[in-house]
Amino acid sequence: MSAASSSPKKIVLAYSGGLDTSVILPWLKSRYPGVKLYAFAAELGQGDELEAIEDKARKSGADGVLVKDLRKEFAEEYCFPMLRAHATYEQDYLLGTSIARPLIAKHQVLYAQKIGADAVGHGATGKGNDQVRFELTYQALNPALQIISPWKDPQFLADGLTDRETAIDYARKHGIPILQTKKKIYSQDRNLWHISHEGAEIEDPASEPNERVYAISVPPSKAPNRAEYVTIDFEAGVPVAVNKKKFHGRGHGLIALLNEIGGRHAVGQVTLVENRLVGMKSRGVYETPGGTILYEAHKALEQICLERELYHEKQRIALKYGELVYYGQWFHPLREALQSFIDHANKVVTGQVKVKLYKGRATAVSATSPQSLYDTNLASFAMANFDVTAARGFIDLFGLPMKVRGLRQQS
Repeated sequence: MSAASSSPKKIVLAYSGGLDTSVILPWLKSRYPGVKLYAFAAELGQGDELEAIEDKARKSGADGVLVKDLRKEFAEEYCFPMLRAHATYEQDYLLGTSIARPLIAKHQVLYAQKIGADAVGHGATGKGNDQVRFELTYQALNPALQIISPWKDPQFLADGLTDRETAIDYARKHGIPILQTKKKIYSQDRNLWHISHEGAEIEDPASEPNERVYAISVPPSKAPNRAEYVTIDFEAGVPVAVNKKKFHGRGHGLIALLNEIGGRHAVGQVTLVENRLVGMKSRGVYETPGGTILYEAHKALEQICLERELYHEKQRIALKYGELVYYGQWFHPLREALQSFIDHANKVVTGQVKVKLYKGRATAVSATSPQSLYDTNLASFAMANFDVTAARGFIDLFGLPMKVRGLRQQS
């Protein structure tokens, strides 16, 4: 809870219908007698998870519910800008959960302002990254709102809610409908870009995750024995077509199609031990089939379209961009400034890429662009029309500092 001393009168809770937020709704009613509770759920492409979510929220104690379809905005104003940056966290994580939280929190704040709520809340724990992502967004967009974070409230822990197992007990005791059981204990977060899995045997780095964990892709052993090729068209760094089917203004449909195609080839599966912002290491299994295909295709196009120094500088700032997204700083002025650079660089990233999908791999095998800087004559081994004698003087000058140092060391 924030430093505000007064009890909230009206709270908008980020509500997923999962275990944590399902338990939190009735708990908040008891924690703040008389409070009005409003549940906000974002449709981000999580499949059938939102079925009957309004009825479930009301049965769990919500006085009002808003379910908002944000798939188009998520794809085109969050995922695609991140794609143009080619941002990852610690090389392998394509930031699926990280990129979704600021969007949810933004619309949560807008809903709070619309109904005159004085507080916003979330179900993230005190150990995770999501608490930071939600709360930084609240602070950036409306710092006057009180922040309610039950997992950091001593009373929550005093009431026996200390982990997912005790949350399941609490839900059963209070008649809260949940799907989780103590045998099916994976913590999952799904949206259009990915699905993450944590908990159970995944938490042990010495254990191989069970293949049953995969939800939107098949295990590599069950992928087809024949490769499939997919072509993706880009305009200024934005994917606009898959296999000649155009998706202008329907980025969410493009990602969904690539998820389906990549999923059947086991593309985009990562088991990763990552460094959380709050300090500890954690292990997760991620599935990002469509995003992985897009990253490979976009990289192949950048390689032929971007000038060397621009490309190298863009690679360097991608590391910082990825950290900003992971740390929940989407609305940070540095991220916004870096985005301007990235989008300017991507003005020439236009063309078509063919990607080969086979047994968990997505490999860009061809790329063409009207903006390509690749000159076949220059790249070939043929020496005609190229002054090879210029290379001698270039190397002499380029290596002069190293030569001077070498002479000094010899003496």
